[in-house]
Amino acid sequence: MATPVTPQLVKQLRDRTDQPMGLCKQALDQNAGDLDQAIEWLRAQNSKMGVKREGNETAEGRIGAFVDNAAKAAAIVEMRCESAPSAKSDQFVALANELAKFVAQKNPADVAAALAQPLPGGSGTVQDRINDVVGVIRERMVLHKFQRLEGGVYGAYVHHDGSVGVMVECKGAAANDELLKDVAAHVAALNPPYVSTATVPADVLAKEKGFVDAELKADPKNASKPANILEKIAEGKLKTRLAEVVLTEQPMANAGKYPNTTVGQALHKAGLEPVRFVRFKVGAVAL
Repeated sequence: MATPVTPQLVKQLRDRTDQPMGLCKQALDQNAGDLDQAIEWLRAQNSKMGVKREGNETAEGRIGAFVDNAAKAAAIVEMRCESAPSAKSDQFVALANELAKFVAQKNPADVAAALAQPLPGGSGTVQDRINDVVGVIRERMVLHKFQRLEGGVYGAYVHHDGSVGVMVECKGAAANDELLKDVAAHVAALNPPYVSTATVPADVLAKEKGFVDAELKADPKNASKPANILEKIAEGKLKTRLAEVVLTEQPMANAGKYPNTTVGQALHKAGLEPVRFVRFKVGAVAL
């Protein structure tokens, strides 16, 4: 027996889906007032709309991140959409964060596998969830990429506008959430290419040492200095040059909170050793 489509029922469907009132009424009319069937009908319409918009450019977006140090897992995702206002909407922000949590917990092999997997709670697949938000915002949306890490201690930071996000992995007995977030924010701001001196390629290190040696030889003041003094000067100059490209050698970006402290010193004091970091920027081209 059909259920009468009353204004109250239409509002109930709108509250559950955030779809326009007119579309909610149409969904209920098409499905004899059955709420669950009406929701599925709306999802089908949203999916069709996504297909119609497949050619639209998705140059805007947001980074989402999720950390679960109890499970020793973390993930960072890049979601794309068509416009900057949509990227800042509550629905899109929630979607990016929800998918980061899904990736961390379910460990899909790649984007295609993630989209096909069911969400917890029997609410459809990841693609269905994206389509639901497409139906609300009326823009094409794409899960562009993600990375998942496990087995370490993690911290994450996403810039207030969502354009840049960083996930930091360390070794250590316990996480220091505040410090790890500050280190991730440091990486977001300065984007160093290397985590530690040990990770600098040998050819890059040799080149930097060559620059230092040439600088010392070019200065006539160094001609009469003993070799051991020159060696110490060279070490200091090399350390200064590496501070430009190595995370652990850089002074903490928040100098007021961490005065005269490098990133490496701050982490060491907390019993943490940096392993790697992942930095996503919306629209950045992978090298």
